Amino acid sequence: MAGRPFVFLALFFLILPLMWDAYLKGFRSYLQLERSLSANSIEAYLRDVEKLVQYLQSVNIQPPPDQVSLSDLQSCVRWIATLGMTATSQARIISGIKAFYRYLALEDVVRQDPTILLEAPKTKRQLPDVLSFEEIEQIIGQIKAGTPEGQRNRAILETMYSCGLRVSEVTNLQISQLHFDAGFIRVVGKGDKERLVPIGSDAVKYINIYKDEVRVHVPVKKGQEDILFLNRRGSALTRVMIFLVIKELTAAAGIDKQVSPHTFRHSFATHLVEGGADLRAVQEMLGHESITTTEIYTHLDREYLRDTLQRFHPRF
Repeated sequence: MAGRPFVFLALFFLILPLMWDAYLKGFRSYLQLERSLSANSIEAYLRDVEKLVQYLQSVNIQPPPDQVSLSDLQSCVRWIATLGMTATSQARIISGIKAFYRYLALEDVVRQDPTILLEAPKTKRQLPDVLSFEEIEQIIGQIKAGTPEGQRNRAILETMYSCGLRVSEVTNLQISQLHFDAGFIRVVGKGDKERLVPIGSDAVKYINIYKDEVRVHVPVKKGQEDILFLNRRGSALTRVMIFLVIKELTAAAGIDKQVSPHTFRHSFATHLVEGGADLRAVQEMLGHESITTTEIYTHLDREYLRDTLQRFHPRF
């Protein structure tokens, strides 16, 4: 009889990890089925929650998810701060943990969400590098136009700048989503949300050249028949491949900026706002769920104005 408490204690600590695993699996399903998030986003959320589990294990406690207190979470936040992460990374992890507890509250696993009063470190919103139209022209000018890869890459960059697409939207763009007669393309963005985006005449021109003169000679792999941009083996391009193409072209153009596929998206939006475009229209074209996300481009516009004054006004 005397040994029973130890047996129960041993069983308790064996069951605890299984409880966390079960809730994490449920969280994964919730993110996938109800939130319709991408695989990458889902994995990021799960890694955030695993940081909490890692902390609880490091201090030799691992209560069930419904017994984690605000004090535990605050201690976890202080621990995360000691790992040398940026404030932005810390805030992202805390956001993931909060999402997990919102899910547990929806499932009635917790009566009161302990993360409601949990504060994240203040983050300074970094304004991204933006390319001028001339710099975009310089980058595109480095493409070897006479090669199949060059014609494909020209079509990709023209499309990214013309439509402000995310790199994943470019790699997943399908021929059936091109509606050139109407002047639009149909884009599937985050959470499988669709939007119609106007496309410029230059992008249409170079897509048609690539599609009619290059892609027709590529041995397309099964299941990739509708994907627009393919590698030489007939498979969809990866995001890394497009990143490397842009990095190489930027270096060749002698542009000393941190340029990525997303820089073309930032430049698209910034040039629209600088030209006086309505912010709601820009939000719709970018596929931003919240206007707050799009408002960063008004800050970019102000920085552009301030830089112009500093450079050219004699009294500034």
